[in-house]
Amino acid sequence: MPDNSDTPDKPETTASSGPPASRLTGGSAGEIAKAVLIIVAIGGLAWLAVELARFFLLVFAAVVIAAVFDAIASWLCRVTGMPRWLGLTLAVTGLFALFGSAFLLFGSQITSEFETIRATVPQAMQSIEQFLNQYGLGDKARELVEAGSQDISRILSSAGGFALAAGSGIADFVLVVVGAIFLASDPATYRRGLLLLIPARAEPTAARALEDSGKGLRGWMMGQAVSSLLVGALTWLGLELLGVPAAGGLAVVAGLLDVIPMVGPVIAGVPAALLAFTVSPMTALWTVLLFLGIQQLQGNFLQPMIQKQAVNVPPAVLLFAVLASGLLFGFIGVLLAAPLTIVLFVTVQRVYVEAILGKSVEVGGGS
Repeated sequence: MPDNSDTPDKPETTASSGPPASRLTGGSAGEIAKAVLIIVAIGGLAWLAVELARFFLLVFAAVVIAAVFDAIASWLCRVTGMPRWLGLTLAVTGLFALFGSAFLLFGSQITSEFETIRATVPQAMQSIEQFLNQYGLGDKARELVEAGSQDISRILSSAGGFALAAGSGIADFVLVVVGAIFLASDPATYRRGLLLLIPARAEPTAARALEDSGKGLRGWMMGQAVSSLLVGALTWLGLELLGVPAAGGLAVVAGLLDVIPMVGPVIAGVPAALLAFTVSPMTALWTVLLFLGIQQLQGNFLQPMIQKQAVNVPPAVLLFAVLASGLLFGFIGVLLAAPLTIVLFVTVQRVYVEAILGKSVEVGGGS
């Protein structure tokens, strides 16, 4: 009998070889299709985020206001032992009553002072031009005035569009406040619903980020309220002592613009300096020095106080956040730049630095 022990087993060798070419081709096609779907999904989400940017900002504004309502309601419930619904009702009605009574008491005076500001600015520009003419700089000032006049003309020609925008802004404000009331009425429900969308292994990290963000927003609002009141009061007192017209209206502007980190007092100082020129150039100089002093007070004392109550965000980060928010989202982005930066700062620290990089972080203010 012939010996077949050395005969190679060709069928087994063929069976142990690699998968057929058709299987490779099918697998590669499936991977490519999956990658294309992922890219399309990411692109679609990015496009949707850009298109709905204003909507997301309004939702975030509702969250910020809800944090204020929640902080006041929680304090009332903790002190008096009243039920949650009653504490929230008192918090909302109390805030509206406070702002309403302030408007009734000082509304007519502030309105007349804003009218004084509007009527006095052209006279102030003429005073500046006459002053600069003495030093041969009148032509440059005239060019700036003409450029400003052209901008104002373009703005007035679009008055209808601004009226519609104002109406839309009122509607947005009402929706934001109503949404904030709903969010503050039962924040645990919305928090739980959001966490259900997070993978189970990432849920503890997301829960800590939400908790820290809530604490940061409440602390920021309390610190910012104190800061705005103090800046407004100091501005009013200083302008009254200097004899600048419409000191009350300018103080309101300064207090409101204090919400914008770092640059708010500087922006508020521009109309004040213009009106001070109608008194004298020296008064304008003292007004500029006043606002520079207030800006230093805000940057070196008030802003650290707010950060201690909220989250210790570096000043340069806040400044660039204001710039980026303004370029991306306009005026509403500037107003929400500080709280939005706080939330993003906390999220990056909790999710990326702590969870992904495995480094220990402390996100509380003053750390």
